[in-house]
Amino acid sequence: MTSRSTPVQAAPIDRPAYSRTFPCEPETAEIGRSLVRDALGLWRLNVLVDPAELIISELVANAVRHTSCRWIRLLVQRPRPARVRIGVVDRAPSRVPAFPPAGKDDESGRGLLLIDAVADRWGYDLRGSGRRPWGKEVWAELLVEGEPLVKAEQ
Repeated sequence: MTSRSTPVQAAPIDRPAYSRTFPCEPETAEIGRSLVRDALGLWRLNVLVDPAELIISELVANAVRHTSCRWIRLLVQRPRPARVRIGVVDRAPSRVPAFPPAGKDDESGRGLLLIDAVADRWGYDLRGSGRRPWGKEVWAELLVEGEPLVKAEQ
């Protein structure tokens, strides 16, 4: 079982971020939701909690389901004042996210569709050298109120 023993210590200035490694297991999704709530609360962005919790839950579920990684890194960042980025880093660079063909009665396979519906934009970045990446970050960004809600090109 996983637990979060220390509270979020997100930096309030510059490019605030929170990053921590946890086991790649389903219980980490609840820890991720708590981390997202804490970071957004520190940044006074509580209006983004619901979509951010959905995003982190789906990203963790995808890492658990589609990789054989033992550990994943959860990220909550403010790359710009008007954006929040939520990401999960794993060590499976060859398992990149893709929309699977999901039938109308399928009980899974819609996580990326949900993320696409609530996020301003999402994607993935390989980690490590271009020729031999060691992992990837799958991320989604939410706009902070006040910035136009225009979907970015993928």
